[in-house]
Amino acid sequence: MSEGSVRVDAWLWAVRVYKTRSAATTACRAGHVRVGGDKAKASQPVRIGDELRVRISGFDRILVVRQLLTKRVGAPLAVLAAEDRTPARQPVALTAVRDRGAGRPTKRERREIDHLRGRD
Repeated sequence: MSEGSVRVDAWLWAVRVYKTRSAATTACRAGHVRVGGDKAKASQPVRIGDELRVRISGFDRILVVRQLLTKRVGAPLAVLAAEDRTPARQPVALTAVRDRGAGRPTKRERREIDHLRGRD
């Protein structure tokens, strides 16, 4: 690896995107990490200014590398190492879902369903 670069899996772990480095490596193998629009292998180097798209829980996070880190640091320092350009998520409306064949809802369950639907 050249001077001024860090492995993408190590950087994602260091800035606390993933809890473990092996989780970051697994995400890279699964194709959930993109550097500059291309799928990234775990050993791919990242440099300052690179844009990463990381898919977590069904949503993409867009991160820009501001500082190269190889060791895990505290949360305040991790925030400084990555610029988060993720657009705000649209709120998702909650829906009441009952298991098929569960029978009629009880009075308490009916109240909870009405509360979720905004019919208080």
